[in-house]
Amino acid sequence: MKIQVKTFEQLSKEELYEILRARTAIFVVEQECAYQEVDNKDQIALHVIGTENGRVIAYSRIFKAGDYTDEASIGRVLVDVDRRNEGLGQEIMEVSMKAVKKHFIADTMVVSAQRYLVKFYKDLGFTVVGEPYLEDGIPHIKMRYSSD
Repeated sequence: MKIQVKTFEQLSKEELYEILRARTAIFVVEQECAYQEVDNKDQIALHVIGTENGRVIAYSRIFKAGDYTDEASIGRVLVDVDRRNEGLGQEIMEVSMKAVKKHFIADTMVVSAQRYLVKFYKDLGFTVVGEPYLEDGIPHIKMRYSSD
């Protein structure tokens, strides 16, 4: 898998299409969650794109503190359904975390984790913050990473 970090302006039309296709396939279709996936935040995010043969197979988007949450954040983390359990999620998250540190000079970052992925994020060094909540009808929990 080839991983690149790009601004919205650096994305080609084909890359943007692939990102939106992958996100919709997972967050709307697979998870049966009708919500506005294209949310006008992509323009200010950095996109961490894992591709193989021109197809997005892993992805996340990252924000500096204040752009989406009070702290730097990582969201829309995905791995293509046919490529799960290969370590791609950990790989895309490790690159995402390094990108937050490099581009935003931030040692603390948060994710809004789906509850079933708590162990995955804990294994990356995140800790649970607060109580579970529903986001678009799916149980989530806020998790924070700090390298301090």
